[in-house]
Amino acid sequence: MSTSIPDSQLGLTQSEVQLLRQHQQIALSQAGSNSSHAASHASSQGRLLLDPSSLQALSAHLDRLMYSIQARWHALSQQTQTATQLQYDRAGNAIQMADAEIARFRAILREIDELQVEFDKVRRIGEIVKGFKARVEHLERRI
Repeated sequence: MSTSIPDSQLGLTQSEVQLLRQHQQIALSQAGSNSSHAASHASSQGRLLLDPSSLQALSAHLDRLMYSIQARWHALSQQTQTATQLQYDRAGNAIQMADAEIARFRAILREIDELQVEFDKVRRIGEIVKGFKARVEHLERRI
């Protein structure tokens, strides 16, 4: 006869007991064990099956489950690392592009300043020319 204990002696919450029962059923059905029926019977009486073959099947199932979880965690970790690196690279490129645009904008502003200086020179020359023209006209009128 299979060994079983009451669920209440496990010190688990009701949801934890349900999860344990679910995984025991999966483990026993995957192992093709005759204990699957016994586990179901024990579960219906509020007990958990604890014979060596059931525990071995549960242990193997939980090992596979842990391996699967670890593999998925590793894959997600790699994806996260890749996405983070991609965003870091994009941010670096964006900063470089922004720096280049800022430098280009500053060069344009320097050229505008230089043109403003040249414009001011031309305006002064224009004023000087107007002054000379006025003098010449004044001298012509005198002559």
